Amino acid sequence: MKLINGFLAQVGQYTMLMGKVFSKPEKAVIYRRRIVFEMEALGLNSVGIATIISVFMGAVVTLQMSINLESPFIPQYLIGYATRETMILEFSSTVVALILAGKVGSNIASEIGTMRITEQIDALEIMGVNSAGYLILPKIVATVLFFPFLTILSIIIGTAGGYLVAMLTGIMIPDDYIQGILSDFKPYSITYSLIKMAVFAFVITSVSAYYGYYAKGNSLEVGRASTRAVVVSSIVILICNLILTQLLLI
Repeated sequence: MKLINGFLAQVGQYTMLMGKVFSKPEKAVIYRRRIVFEMEALGLNSVGIATIISVFMGAVVTLQMSINLESPFIPQYLIGYATRETMILEFSSTVVALILAGKVGSNIASEIGTMRITEQIDALEIMGVNSAGYLILPKIVATVLFFPFLTILSIIIGTAGGYLVAMLTGIMIPDDYIQGILSDFKPYSITYSLIKMAVFAFVITSVSAYYGYYAKGNSLEVGRASTRAVVVSSIVILICNLILTQLLLI
């Protein structure tokens, strides 16, 4: 019972924080500048890790498919098809989001948590600034707008990684791989993946900001808040993935 009460209290506190975040901004021009800054800090700086992981994941999926589907009755183009579907439906949205929860989420929680324990947030409140909106809203807008571009980049890089493996190792004919990539393509799959990533971006940013905003104590507590932010964000992402798949695909 105590655990349930604690959970409900946190949900209520999170909801109240989001109410403050999405209240009317004081000066829109300041928020626009901060959104551009956060797009660079949280979005552009994540391109490298998304690219590296995607190219190797596409290569590994293609390699494993080629090794396990050696039957002469299974056409090789299905390997390219399976790689494309894996990248679009799951990896480039869900798995990339879990990786970003670790990188971006911990960064947000530690940044805002440090501002809390050094009383910078209290100073903003004394000056009459809506600290929640000023600190968190630009991050949410920036990630929700930018992270879907990381999904598109991941899909392109991942399928390219599969093609490189096919071409360099000779494990399958590259033309068959291209045929599989183009076979039975459904544009809605891209839409589904982008919607998921937009939702995941909101989850990562808002949950991480929540734990940072209510951090207390010293730098050790900020570290613990950052860890909790990553864990909770990852769990919520997996739950949302299940719900969105049920709503959007079935």
